Amino acid sequence: MTLSDPAPLSSPRHRDRVVAALRAAGCVFAEDEARLLLDAARTPAELTRLVDRRVAGHPLELVVGWAEFRNLRISVEPGVFVPRRRTEFLVEQALAHAPDASVVVDLCCGSGAVGAALADALGARVELHAADIDPAAVRCARRNVAAAGGHAHAGDLFDALPGHLRGRVDILAANVPYVPTGEVGLLPAEARDHEPLVALDGGPDGLDVLRRVAGGAPRWLAPGGCLLVETSEHQAAAAQAVFSAAGLAVRLATDEERYAHVVLGVRP
Repeated sequence: MTLSDPAPLSSPRHRDRVVAALRAAGCVFAEDEARLLLDAARTPAELTRLVDRRVAGHPLELVVGWAEFRNLRISVEPGVFVPRRRTEFLVEQALAHAPDASVVVDLCCGSGAVGAALADALGARVELHAADIDPAAVRCARRNVAAAGGHAHAGDLFDALPGHLRGRVDILAANVPYVPTGEVGLLPAEARDHEPLVALDGGPDGLDVLRRVAGGAPRWLAPGGCLLVETSEHQAAAAQAVFSAAGLAVRLATDEERYAHVVLGVRP
């Protein structure tokens, strides 16, 4: 799409042309997306580039550079997993279990959205750490957890964390990859083509990373501390069994409206 119209970007003419381009590309919420793209653009040329990327199938959040998560504007960039609104349910479950948590870890953090949201709700007293194996995710997470005085670390799961956290973590949120390897190709193109495979592929049954996290969690959780992971409906029973085998007291929480399934395990 080319916008050579000299009218201001706030002009209804620009809006109508953007909406038309998005509708033609199959965007269901074309009016809402047009508003966000117009807000993000500074010039007609930049608006053209943004609309062209969206029409080509790039996730809207990566096009505008941010995603909304629990009323926070979370910075995202190409190559980083986009936080899903259903994951807000994981945050809600963590806060319900540990409303006075003082040490929070966001493992497999991606953009750091979960950690940032937990810190925002818990307040200035919280000590926040986020970790991911992907350097691009860590760079992004550093920006998003900085407002809470949080720290982002690069490394493989618990190897990334400072040793002084061992046995002190009240909330360990781990939004692990849980798509079975054979099903990655069935994901929507926005995820399959534009998000890192390491944030999606959970191994043959989707539970490889979950097993590693559950196995290591008891050494890092404080007594009464909780581990929370998101999973699919058909994996939930197997995930609960993994938590139980690790010595955690486990329960499953679901939200049908958001199609969210969260397994929560507590260190006795």
